[in-house]
Amino acid sequence: MLDQSLRAVVVPRLEAPARRLVMLGMTANQLTAIGLIVGIAACLAVAAERWWLGLALWIANRIIDGFDGVVARLRGPTELGGFLDIMADFAVYGGVVVAVGFAVPEARVAALVTFLAYYLSGSSFLAWSSLSERLQLGGGDGRSLNFPAGLAEGTETIAAMCLLLAFPQFAVEILWVWAAMVFISVGQRIWFVSRHLQRDRTDRAQRESAE
Repeated sequence: MLDQSLRAVVVPRLEAPARRLVMLGMTANQLTAIGLIVGIAACLAVAAERWWLGLALWIANRIIDGFDGVVARLRGPTELGGFLDIMADFAVYGGVVVAVGFAVPEARVAALVTFLAYYLSGSSFLAWSSLSERLQLGGGDGRSLNFPAGLAEGTETIAAMCLLLAFPQFAVEILWVWAAMVFISVGQRIWFVSRHLQRDRTDRAQRESAE
């Protein structure tokens, strides 16, 4: 919901330090790998109930993720880079939720439901990204994949996980609320994709009848 607005503010501020990283020879894939290592460390810290360390590492992972996208655009984005980036993001997003399930037994059901919501949400925008590319529907924002807007996007994920790691005593409540938000996003994306595919079918039918 807030990703587009946040990107408009944050990305220009990352360009100068990102250029310095490029001058040092850093690639986007290297940053993705570093970010993944930091993210895995965050998950391990959370599973060990080192909450503040996990929070710090989670924030560091998200900062690195911001830089790898900017570096990719400066050096020239690649399909492999986009693939590795989304895989690393999913690994850390899901890993943090699993780690909370390990650390807080009473939150395990909520964590499982949240994980299911992630699975459906990721499937929805990955399928749409493939369909929109094949049908040449456009609507992307310059990233490797086409992300339909929804209530729970990257910005909201950062905020939700920060709350979860800062206040683990409320893990059950936070996870249930967050899972509900992600499920709402799934519904929004289904509606978005259905509307666009119906519109595309109508447009194609009209073009064929006019020929």
